[in-house]
Amino acid sequence: MIDNAYYSSDIHQDFDIVSVGRLELEEGGVIEDTTLAVRTWGTLAPARDNAILIPTWYSGTHQIWADAYIGPGHALDPEKYFIVCVNQIGNGLSVSPHNTGDPTIAMSRFPRVRIGDDVVAQERLLRERFGIERLALVVGGSMGAQQSYEWAVRFPDQVLRAAPIAGTAKNTPHDFLFTETLNEQIWSDPGWNGGEYTSHEQVRDGLIRHAHLWGTMGFSTEFWKQEKWSALGFGSKEGFLTGFLEPYFTAMDPNALLAMAWKWQRGDVSRHTGGDLAAALGRITAKTFVLPISEDMFFPVRDCAAEQALIPGSELRVIDDVHGHLGLFAVDPGFIPQVDRHLGDLLSLPV
Repeated sequence: MIDNAYYSSDIHQDFDIVSVGRLELEEGGVIEDTTLAVRTWGTLAPARDNAILIPTWYSGTHQIWADAYIGPGHALDPEKYFIVCVNQIGNGLSVSPHNTGDPTIAMSRFPRVRIGDDVVAQERLLRERFGIERLALVVGGSMGAQQSYEWAVRFPDQVLRAAPIAGTAKNTPHDFLFTETLNEQIWSDPGWNGGEYTSHEQVRDGLIRHAHLWGTMGFSTEFWKQEKWSALGFGSKEGFLTGFLEPYFTAMDPNALLAMAWKWQRGDVSRHTGGDLAAALGRITAKTFVLPISEDMFFPVRDCAAEQALIPGSELRVIDDVHGHLGLFAVDPGFIPQVDRHLGDLLSLPV
């Protein structure tokens, strides 16, 4: 088991580790002690009707939401709502390859976990830990959007509002293939050895290549043409790669990245309806705003709009941001005000 300082409470602050017990997985495996890293804000109302759930995205934790999205004056206001952010399984804080505590499933033998497994674990957490049976809103970006869709389709009576940001209900073939190229950068590292490495330095080169691929697709072509990296304090595109993306990804456990990537690739709510996506999205009764990012190269507006058209009574609200998919990191000052406006409008709708 590798001790990775990146996943410590010094970096990711103010969270609790909560066990939801034995989790039987869709792929047939089992996690005997499913621990979830959970951060909360605000106070749960006596009627338990002001709860908002935030699932996390690939590589992300609750910390980005704490730093950028949540607070007084934001739509996600802890003075009004009880906000629960649950780190997805495999993200390094919740039960993951490097921290499972079970040597029979550690590292490369970590079981296959699907988006649906995350949502089942989250539903159990909310019900057993907090007594929450209905959500005022579920909102998440990227893989968090996949989980938001899963919630709205799987538990329609428990979700009053949903806001998937920069993500799809069914992953596209192109997105599957690109995610595979991210994985291949790790697998091809000579130090990888099937996942049984003893230090992160052994796989650093693979993680650097992985980070560079995020530079080509995570940020848009316009981001690079307009040299938006300069507004972030970097003197060149090369400096941005080495000073921003490389440190971000090389700090992480590659097995955690691979565990998350596997379920990202297979996110698909239509498995509930025999492959019929229209039937699956037709189950949604939540007031739903679908929020793609204008220059997103992972989840382009056209893909999100096609799904939104299948959701009864939903709206398409495009976030205008030249940064592309990684605009989710709120690197542009105009990003969060747009999110606040759309979420504020959604939360104001009667249900």
